Amino acid sequence: MDAKNDIRGASSAPAPVPLAIIGGGAAGMFAAAVAAAAGLGCLLFERKARPGAKMLMTANGRCNFTKDISPEQMLADIGDPVAPFLRPAITACPPARIAGGFRSLGVRTKRMADGRLFPASEKAADIVHAFGDSLRDREVPIMVNAPVTGIHISRGGFLVCTRHFSIPARNVLVATGGMSFPKTGSVGDGQNFARSLGHRLEPCRAGLTGYDARVPPPARHENATARIVASGRTMCEYKGEVEFERWGVSGAAVYNCQRWTARHLPQGKPFTLELSFPGGRLSLENPHPRPLKEAIVTIGGVSRDDVDPATMMSRVVPGLYFAGEVLDVDGPTGGYNLTIAFATARLAVASILASRRR
Repeated sequence: MDAKNDIRGASSAPAPVPLAIIGGGAAGMFAAAVAAAAGLGCLLFERKARPGAKMLMTANGRCNFTKDISPEQMLADIGDPVAPFLRPAITACPPARIAGGFRSLGVRTKRMADGRLFPASEKAADIVHAFGDSLRDREVPIMVNAPVTGIHISRGGFLVCTRHFSIPARNVLVATGGMSFPKTGSVGDGQNFARSLGHRLEPCRAGLTGYDARVPPPARHENATARIVASGRTMCEYKGEVEFERWGVSGAAVYNCQRWTARHLPQGKPFTLELSFPGGRLSLENPHPRPLKEAIVTIGGVSRDDVDPATMMSRVVPGLYFAGEVLDVDGPTGGYNLTIAFATARLAVASILASRRR
């Protein structure tokens, strides 16, 4: 073999990867699995040492990955202003399709009385391992310990840059998550990429988190009610778990009230969190939510107005797509947010495949 010719050939510019996926969380891994199954070449970038870190934490490590309800009910539960944007994604990838997909990967599932779906083992690792096995079997390359430092528009697509190397890509899917639990890798990279490419961002704030407050001694109440009262009216009401912590109050019913408040009450507007639980009642005036870094989801992110809900492609930069929590989309606790991540990821990949066929 002619060594000079071999070196000269190896140094030629590489062909662009059809799809670069930035972020190895729920949306990124789902997108890679869908792309690989359809024969669309992709490369997955993950800033941490292994993908799926935040998924391993969901539902206290049990991974409530969706809810066994109709897409119409899911959209109604998500509510305005987010549901209209998510309608195409969730209609195309409803909970039943997500559950069937995991079962096809060998994950046995368990349905709770309220419809929440978990792995039968109640171990989030089963979901992450199913993704890992699927991507391994389809030979999808995963670049770990590879934080992306920038996305640049180039001839024929994009240049995805890291500290040590750059990869050309025809399409890019940003699936970097929100800004809660930064130790899992959700540190706002995707929002920064979007801003640098001309997208508008909605302010990021805590969603589905507890409140700091003086409360009774630590206790958990399974059949409780939490409601938000403002201007003399009940604005929202949720039933479920309420838990008194050393620092304040948490639990699913409280989390959903906090999300509603963050979405719908003007900042600074007075409100009361009213709690009803077996053996007692408690009213908390204007409690302060826990910090964003502890929140289950991030409210805010890439503006929905800058993304086409029918394709998840940017309205600003053709060929650039977004999925999951990097967008200003979120839902209640109970499997909704993973459903949103999976459905938006699938729609983005389906849109890329459709554009290649035209």
